[in-house]
Amino acid sequence: MAGSAAVPTSLVEITISGRNLRDTDVFSKSDPICVLFYQPFGSRQWAEFKRTECIDNTLNPDFATKISMTYHFEEQQPLKFMLYDVDSNAPDLDHHDFLGEYECTLAQLVSSRTVHKPLVNHNYAGDNGSIMIVTEELSSCKEELDIQLIGRKLENRSWFFSISPFLEFFKANEDGTFTLVHRTNAAQKTEDPAWQNFSVPLRTFCSGDYDRNLKVVCRDFKSGGNHKLIGVFYTTVRKLIEGPGPSNEYWLINEERKKKKGSSYKNSGHVIVNKARVREVFSFIDYIKGGMEINAFIAIDFTASNGDPRSPQSLHFINTSSPNQYVRAIKAVGEIIEDYDTDKYFPVLGFGARMPPDFTQVSHEFFVNGDASNPFCYRVQGVIEAYYGCLNRVQLYGPTNFAPIINHVAQFAAANRGGDKYFVLLVLTDGIITDMPQTKEAIVNASTLPLSIIIVGVGGADFDNMEELDGDVVRLSSNGRYAARDIVQFVPFRDFLKGGGDPNLARLRLAREVLAEIPDQILSYMKTNNITPQPSKINDAHLPPDLS
Repeated sequence: MAGSAAVPTSLVEITISGRNLRDTDVFSKSDPICVLFYQPFGSRQWAEFKRTECIDNTLNPDFATKISMTYHFEEQQPLKFMLYDVDSNAPDLDHHDFLGEYECTLAQLVSSRTVHKPLVNHNYAGDNGSIMIVTEELSSCKEELDIQLIGRKLENRSWFFSISPFLEFFKANEDGTFTLVHRTNAAQKTEDPAWQNFSVPLRTFCSGDYDRNLKVVCRDFKSGGNHKLIGVFYTTVRKLIEGPGPSNEYWLINEERKKKKGSSYKNSGHVIVNKARVREVFSFIDYIKGGMEINAFIAIDFTASNGDPRSPQSLHFINTSSPNQYVRAIKAVGEIIEDYDTDKYFPVLGFGARMPPDFTQVSHEFFVNGDASNPFCYRVQGVIEAYYGCLNRVQLYGPTNFAPIINHVAQFAAANRGGDKYFVLLVLTDGIITDMPQTKEAIVNASTLPLSIIIVGVGGADFDNMEELDGDVVRLSSNGRYAARDIVQFVPFRDFLKGGGDPNLARLRLAREVLAEIPDQILSYMKTNNITPQPSKINDAHLPPDLS
């Protein structure tokens, strides 16, 4: 038998800080965010990998968001870190002020562990500040810490203002330095805060080491960015998970205050562990192995704004030698989801068309194959055949209503909450939603269900309003209620067609983009509902390719 060797890969975690960044705001400091770009294997094009959180009013940000990447010894893996001053909620980076960038390879970061380099901005000749990057190999630990802390009698040194305290957790490094691993919310205007419960992977929090020293810093939040130190304490995960009790009540010590006040200084308040536990973290693959089925619905826009299907200018133009964007999007996403769909049968719905025989009624929820008793299409090719057949049967009309389709699929998800089935709705549309309030309400209602919604914008319409539905930047709300979790991913197909190029590569890039969030959305549903995977029912060799 031929010999074999393990591929020399490992998972590394990247922590990013900025120092002395350029201030582009007039009346306050910059609100920086860092965006990491990479070059996919075999490509010279930069693709966005992940964004950190935005930190308001600071020129020296320490980003709590960690970026995990798989390090391949045999690949160069170019990276580009770009810092921006965020000026709005718009996800498009062109809406924000560019501060500077730093390019390197992942190998350089891994070999150096800590890198501190100046930022480059070819449009600004002055000092752009610097970036500090710490890279650490992640342990294989699959546990997370679930914890909630409260504060009592925190010191307020202001006569006129209340305090808004928050906590920052730092793990000790081998060289004696500390790295930020988590930042809580700021409890508003109180000396007795109850910070929100949070969960954090142990491999990030303490590198999987229960006895690694943790420094916890309590500060008073200031909107100008100059947060005031209240005090510090030290602990370990092993001690934290002992839970509530005298051993988990910590005095906050402010060394400067202690020096000034001498023996009269006792402490600056104390922090108490209200609850703490370690629990196992399950992966997307764990649920697939346990038999979880992904059931995909496909919904297609048959409104008149697509154009007459007989015209070459129509988005629905039938040309089998050069498939239209609808067909290409169906193939791109459907062929990957098909691998996870057990029976390979897809219910396909249409909306926005007048129906035969009299063509007087507009339907926002009809079966594309024309058979209400058996609305399923076998495999992706069956979906495309039904789509072509439907174009010859219905009359394109309007308006563009999403809510009926979402509510239809949500009924199935509501009947299968136990974790054995998960539903994905793929919506292909060319236009602006005309029932936006009802659509928002339908999504908020569905956010507690085992359901994800993928919206692919086809054609050249203005899709700015669609971004509202994608909760990556601002959590979706309706009538004062917020979505329990982000279940919508929106992408315009035109973004993958820019500059011509290989249409097959555009299809693969679309599939990667729209499916990237599905595993995390599935895990968020399972975790929220305390659903653990069933014992493995399949062999690793029979797993479909990883969605992520």
